[in-house]
Amino acid sequence: MRLVIARCSVDYQGRLSAHLPMANRLVMVKADGCVAIHADGGAYKPLNWMNAPNRLVEDDGFWTVTNPKGETLRITFEEIHSDSAWELGADPGLQKDGVEAHLQELLAANTDHLGEGWRLVRREYPTDIGPVDLLCRDPEGGAIAVEVKRRGEIDGVEQLTRYLEFLNRDPMLRPVRGLFVAQVVKPQARVLAADRGIAWQEVDYDELRGIESDELRLF
Repeated sequence: MRLVIARCSVDYQGRLSAHLPMANRLVMVKADGCVAIHADGGAYKPLNWMNAPNRLVEDDGFWTVTNPKGETLRITFEEIHSDSAWELGADPGLQKDGVEAHLQELLAANTDHLGEGWRLVRREYPTDIGPVDLLCRDPEGGAIAVEVKRRGEIDGVEQLTRYLEFLNRDPMLRPVRGLFVAQVVKPQARVLAADRGIAWQEVDYDELRGIESDELRLF
């Protein structure tokens, strides 16, 4: 990860136009190519960002980040206070709580609740940035990456977006569709998922537990 603390302005051109005036900010460049600009506040959410895959070109006094969608992020530097790079290594990923882990297990055993005729390829399917919860195939053989959360927030959609970018680099899998699953999917997550071409679905945990209980009583 590269961390640049600098006085800079930022201009975005794409689906809309946005301008951040000159100020001190943190610019993060992650190993997957994602570029994010942060202020000293606002919790985890960046002021502006560009997800991978993209192309970063560094010139004297400014960076230009472009992606295949035709979007452009231009960062103009007035003064760089710090520029450092850090090797963080492989991340083991967020450990799921009991409900979330059990929900993933139940859906793996009952993939018809996700799509008619779907079959499970593997739980915790590995990518270079961590495992996606479920990899499934539909009746036509198409691959679907499924990310399961107890509460469906926008960070979960972002996580699935990153997984899809890596999975679609595999010629044996692509094209890989995405499905974001949670007990409750927040409105902001629904909007972001639709913008990223990702389907979303709410599931009833108690209903799935009932199926498990019925199955257990048969043996």
